[in-house]
Amino acid sequence: MQTQRETSAQAEARALRTVTELKPAQMAQQLQETFSQKVTALIAGVEDSKQVGRWARDQNAPRIDSENRMRAACQVFAFIADCENGHIARAWMLGMNPQLDDTSPIEAIAKGRFKEVMAAARSFQRGDL
Repeated sequence: MQTQRETSAQAEARALRTVTELKPAQMAQQLQETFSQKVTALIAGVEDSKQVGRWARDQNAPRIDSENRMRAACQVFAFIADCENGHIARAWMLGMNPQLDDTSPIEAIAKGRFKEVMAAARSFQRGDL
């Protein structure tokens, strides 16, 4: 029988592998389908939400900082979804989080707080919060 730590480590490794293989267009498409075009624009740090649609259709590419934010959001989402399910992962990403000063993981990622969000995801997976 696997321990929770092994399961968590495996889920993190799968999330990293999955996200590493995604092209920016695929990330934009997945985030847009999961959260909406407007929320994906918030994650990516762009004002024009239609830009997300252009990325999803591979008409142009995001700046590196936008790509990094989308990649972080996809990775954290994949980790939580692997440990729980997509519905819980979506709700967790959108909800207030006490470890993130009551901001949502989405807002924290938009502000570049990737490490803090992943630490909060690990805590959630362990059942700490």
